[in-house]
Amino acid sequence: MKKLFYITTIATLLFSCKQEVAEEKVIDDGLITVTEVQFQSSKMEIGSPIEQDFEVTVKSSGKIDVPPQYRAKVTTFLGGYIKATKLMVGNKVVKGQALITLENTDYLDLQKDYVEVAEQINYLKSEFERQKTLYDEKITSQKNYLKAESDYRQAKGMYQGLREKLVLLNINPANVERGKFTSQITIFAPISGDITVMNANVGMFMSPSDVILEIVDTNYLHLNLSIFEKDILHVKQGQKITFKVPESSKEQFSSKVQLVGKSIENKNRTISVFGTLSAETKGKLLSGMFVEANIITNSKKGLGVPSEAIITENDKHYVLVLNSTTTEYKFKKTAVTLGEKSEEFIEIRPNDAVNSTTKLLRKGVFELGN
Repeated sequence: MKKLFYITTIATLLFSCKQEVAEEKVIDDGLITVTEVQFQSSKMEIGSPIEQDFEVTVKSSGKIDVPPQYRAKVTTFLGGYIKATKLMVGNKVVKGQALITLENTDYLDLQKDYVEVAEQINYLKSEFERQKTLYDEKITSQKNYLKAESDYRQAKGMYQGLREKLVLLNINPANVERGKFTSQITIFAPISGDITVMNANVGMFMSPSDVILEIVDTNYLHLNLSIFEKDILHVKQGQKITFKVPESSKEQFSSKVQLVGKSIENKNRTISVFGTLSAETKGKLLSGMFVEANIITNSKKGLGVPSEAIITENDKHYVLVLNSTTTEYKFKKTAVTLGEKSEEFIEIRPNDAVNSTTKLLRKGVFELGN
């Protein structure tokens, strides 16, 4: 019985050893194999990296904006209730156009105060001149003369102040002096442009701190980009900019550096760069759009492969280098460091495994990478 047990145990051990030997013979060489049929059907192509001209760029982001003088936030000098408006977001307005009508009894109080001061000022002026004459002739005291002068100057200052307030409210002081009072004022467009914000509804009270509406002159749209401090010495006026609006289109637009900021801003240590836009480009864009841009600072030669030849995994980049070819094609996934990019090609930095003579898969990589 014991003999049978020993024989069974030895047989089991021998069988296990054979399995281990068999498994050890299955070696994964890390190569990707492609048959001739697969190669032809997927229209794959093998070739070497080719020397290309690459643009050296500084990456940046920003928005479509307008200079401050072409953006206006319309407010009121003295609060009032919205009486009438016919405007909506998107409407075009011209400088001096009536935008909105406000109504408030405070406007009447201001006009009443102005008329009262206007009526007093003539008397006070006459009294001041009379006291001056009497003082010069030593008939009246200096005290009377100085009081008359003070009263007149105070009234004159109040008169001018109230007059300026009426002008700011677009109320004609001459009409007020003739007794033509109004409880309504009209606000006019300070610039020409498009209405981009509208916060007014009929009956709503607007205080001086409220923005009633906002006007943007889209004829002066430009790029407002931010670049990091480390890149500033490479960016100069006149350099070409290419940019996209990733949220709305894949179309690539072009611009030129118009101005470069002279100071470092905020905690991010960035500097503002402004770019001009053509009339055609302006017609396709809106103020406030987010953009991703490349500022072209130089050009250089480099080894390039088609963009589709690159495999990206976990933030690392690879190419498929041809290892051997008989009846099948064998490729080895090889790590590379990328440089600059163009519309069709990507620069790869030469290393021990990849150089100008290396044969690699240029087309059809997508089928193998997925």
